[in-house]
Amino acid sequence: MNKKSITISSVAIVIIIVFSVVIYFYLVNKNNIKTNIEQNADKAASESAKVITDSASKGVLPSVTTNPLENKPDINPVDKANPFKDVKTNPFE
Repeated sequence: MNKKSITISSVAIVIIIVFSVVIYFYLVNKNNIKTNIEQNADKAASESAKVITDSASKGVLPSVTTNPLENKPDINPVDKANPFKDVKTNPFE
């Protein structure tokens, strides 16, 4: 082989190695940037959802201490017409 072909081969190999290293670092940084952007987007979405929920429920929900069934009417007919109220269930007592 002559010197010209060896020089061209060496230059081509060096260019391929440099190109490979540049592509590798570009892809690694691209993935890191994408991961950071996704994490920031998730955090921002959760914070905005909390703010929206707080503002939407302000003054709308009743207080927790109120019980709407506290004064419910007694409408069970079995309690009113139970013929077996005064009967003992155990005859051996």
